[in-house]
Amino acid sequence: MSGFFQGMLITVGINIIAVLGPSLLLGFTGLFTFGHAAYEAIGAYTAALLTMKMGMPFPIALLCGCLLAMLCSIPIGYPTLRLTSDYFIVATLGVGEIVALLIENLEKVTGGARGLPGVPFYTTLPWTIGLVILCIWVTRNFVNSRHGRNCIAVRENELAAECVAIDSFKYKMMAQMIAAFLGGLSGGLMGHYVGILHPKMFRIIRSEELGIAVILGGAGSITGSVLAAIVVTLLPEILRDVVKDWRLVVYGLAVILVIIVKPQGLMGYRELTLESIRKTWLRLTSRSSKTAVQGASGSEGRR
Repeated sequence: MSGFFQGMLITVGINIIAVLGPSLLLGFTGLFTFGHAAYEAIGAYTAALLTMKMGMPFPIALLCGCLLAMLCSIPIGYPTLRLTSDYFIVATLGVGEIVALLIENLEKVTGGARGLPGVPFYTTLPWTIGLVILCIWVTRNFVNSRHGRNCIAVRENELAAECVAIDSFKYKMMAQMIAAFLGGLSGGLMGHYVGILHPKMFRIIRSEELGIAVILGGAGSITGSVLAAIVVTLLPEILRDVVKDWRLVVYGLAVILVIIVKPQGLMGYRELTLESIRKTWLRLTSRSSKTAVQGASGSEGRR
């Protein structure tokens, strides 16, 4: 396997893990966030500093980065999750910028605006594939559990959910903590793949990319988020050789076109399962067999 192809697979895997967090928040809890990159930054810098400065094993450092990101989401979420609609979006935007500015100002620890070079290259393709499968499995099980159904109830109608004794704040916090854990995981993997960290990697544009992927794939579909993460990662690279300097323009137009044509996203609220694949295959085979029978009967009639 070529180094470029292997690198693209690792990047796709990291982005899939990163998108699962906003997908859980927006698609299944109804919380649109512009600050998810902050949790990626916390996980990335924590894991990198632990492996670089303290010589900690990569798996333990990665776990510590995820746990710190999840713990940081508690004091962040306590005031912001009580806000609604646009106020919550603006608050998360401020949180993302605050974390980026803190990283820039803590020069002795994070390297500041110069970045943090020399991060060990520990992220490999087997590690990435294994963690992607694990994260998808955990997210799917959470969504299909009682807690996940309560999150969906909060998304559909928070007032009605409160009326049937569902603590909306509790489930919003739960979803945000899981999303922060996933963000810290993707950030730790990213840092140990590219070998350098910089505050610009975790600015608002990163959160926008994750939000676009969720909307493009379909809010309310884990499968859609995974497919959108693959498209959002590979499409600019495919366009690089085709339209060169215009690739980002064409990429933006393609995203807008998909959203206009399919406003519910690529998958909407549907999930791709073995049962759905089997039903689709049976439907297609029965349709083709009916067409063949009609064609044969029509030819006999002409005779």
